[in-house]
Amino acid sequence: MKVTEDFISNIMTDFELNKAQFELLSYNYPPEDGWETSIIEIEIDQRTFDLLVLLKGKIALKTQSQIIKNYDLLHTLLGQEIKESTSKTSSTKLRIYCDGACEDNPGEAGSGITIYNNDDAPVLYYGNYIKNGTNNIAELNALIKALEIAMQSNCKDIIIYSDSKYSIDCITNWSYGWKRNGWTKKGGEIKNLSLIQEGHNLYNGIKDKIIIEHVKGHSGVEGNELSDRMAVNAIKEKNIDYLEYRYKNLEEVLNLKSY
Repeated sequence: MKVTEDFISNIMTDFELNKAQFELLSYNYPPEDGWETSIIEIEIDQRTFDLLVLLKGKIALKTQSQIIKNYDLLHTLLGQEIKESTSKTSSTKLRIYCDGACEDNPGEAGSGITIYNNDDAPVLYYGNYIKNGTNNIAELNALIKALEIAMQSNCKDIIIYSDSKYSIDCITNWSYGWKRNGWTKKGGEIKNLSLIQEGHNLYNGIKDKIIIEHVKGHSGVEGNELSDRMAVNAIKEKNIDYLEYRYKNLEEVLNLKSY
């Protein structure tokens, strides 16, 4: 994703960034005059985006460092939790549904994941909240997370389902031509390029062990409907990291808000 003027304004405190924020942007501290223009349009990954938001404020240097350490530790633990839920030695088949949602477009966005491991009850995750996103970004983020989960699994039979033809085509089809042309295309820029590259690299590394299929959205497919509710819940809870959604029965989840 690219750094924009609005994003910089949102993460500043009293028109300034702190040391850790500048370091995340690979910029010297204290900054030189005109630093704002030099970082506009640079590409940043999800970790950098998340930390720039979390580090907003006049925060002591030790606290800045601790926030970064806590964030990385949380991601490690969450990654282990998801990996454990998808890499059981008894697993013979894995079905992953992913979906994105956006309240207005552009607007607040989030992503949802539903994991079916054999015939067990589905495991639900919600996260990747973005304050200023689009539906396509949310869908790409969801598919990327599904690919990460598939990569961590030792299952031999994996199918990922997405209701976004755009995300599927970007990552599994169009990327090959764009990559041959130096990540360019005729007729203009490739929107969401950094996400597409991330997803394509994941897909290219595991494409021989997975299948990605398109499923029609809001058509009563349980996994898709659950993922939709999780994506909307991510917006409601404003969760940047993925958290597991605990439930008693699926009906309660399906009755959650949907767009």
